Amino acid sequence: MNIHSYEKFWLLASMVLIVGFILTITYGAVGLGIAMVDDSEDTIDPETLTEHPDFSDPGIEADGEGGYDVYVEAIQFAYFPNDMRVPGNSTVTFHVTSSDVIHSFSVVGTNANTMVIPGEIASVTVETDDVDEPRKYGVICTEYCGSGHHDMEAALTIVPEDEFELEGEE
Repeated sequence: MNIHSYEKFWLLASMVLIVGFILTITYGAVGLGIAMVDDSEDTIDPETLTEHPDFSDPGIEADGEGGYDVYVEAIQFAYFPNDMRVPGNSTVTFHVTSSDVIHSFSVVGTNANTMVIPGEIASVTVETDDVDEPRKYGVICTEYCGSGHHDMEAALTIVPEDEFELEGEE
């Protein structure tokens, strides 16, 4: 059986493309170290969210290791707290949950983005830059959550370390 040289070329080219696609998908899924949404995070009863010690009064607190934890509740069509202030030059972990529908927590202009599923606590850790003056970022929901989805936003402000003060500190 004789195979024409053009057919050999296109068979070889298609095999190279198939192998290239497989390698690209494998690298994108494994090589970059991107974590997928899974069920290994803590769970919470969305019906009793107001009774949970961390989410009954969402906000920021020191984690005791030089970093900060920010507890955020996403509901239709708002985030609580709506205005978050975190210090520059620090490690900040956002713990986000929802009591109603699926949302997301996306800090505009950064790679901080997670899906927020009712009954689960999503965590995103961010290293903030050292800033000389406050730097403001928008927080938006990128998962369609209902008719008011387009209004769901909050503000994240990174303030200089020496200007940052936790609520209740003197």
